[in-house]
Amino acid sequence: METKTTRRKFLKKSTAIAGGSILLTSIPAGLFSQITKDNDPRLFTESINYAGVSVPMIAYQARPVENKKFPAVIVIHENRGLQPHIKDVARRIALEGFFVLAPDGLSPFGGTPDNQDEAIQMIQKLDNKETVQNFVAAVKYLKTNPMTTGKVGCTGFCWGGGMTNQVAVNSPDLNAAVPYYGMQPKAEDVPKIKAPMLLHYAGNDDRIDKGIPEFEAALKKANIEYQIYMYPGADHAFNNDTNPERYNKEAADLAWGRTISFFKEKLT
Repeated sequence: METKTTRRKFLKKSTAIAGGSILLTSIPAGLFSQITKDNDPRLFTESINYAGVSVPMIAYQARPVENKKFPAVIVIHENRGLQPHIKDVARRIALEGFFVLAPDGLSPFGGTPDNQDEAIQMIQKLDNKETVQNFVAAVKYLKTNPMTTGKVGCTGFCWGGGMTNQVAVNSPDLNAAVPYYGMQPKAEDVPKIKAPMLLHYAGNDDRIDKGIPEFEAALKKANIEYQIYMYPGADHAFNNDTNPERYNKEAADLAWGRTISFFKEKLT
């Protein structure tokens, strides 16, 4: 595995160059890594609104430029809101031949603020049931969008992984779900899941991993199609390449390949 520069080392070096202290939240979320550009000529991207349960939902949309229908994927962000990294992830999936929607869970508060610490505090104030339904509404939006085939998958990371599980529970029309290290749903809710599940977990993530046995038992009992992958040595949020302290390239690349293959199998 390649040697990685930690965020701490980067900040120390940056502070020395600047001759003073800097705040972590003053650094743009996309500074450390951007795989795709927001003006990639292969893609059409835009900010849109779709109907939520109580407010219009802000969302970032990306798709290939070809004028045809594509299978759709929802991307749900971490607890820092709709950051540049998640938009980057949306573009990466779009380049694989999907119509991608990345909703802003903080739309009820006017959208994600620039300050990530503020976004984390705002996430904690969201009404959970309403938030789940706002993401479920994204399934309906994509099912009926004229640029999609009507097949819809969902993936999400950390907080968004837990929300992906909830979308699977609450949307019988979902065709595939790929939560990354997400909080599991209640065992009694698992039989409501209709979508095939691909579950990614980090080896060093005790808080989330302790829920796996009960979740898997419920999936088996309900005869739900699922796959579980554990990534030994990886930390929670290992896919986030803008967070050098947690990013694990080996695990991220392996999980990404499995995710794209799964969506292509289930949605195309």
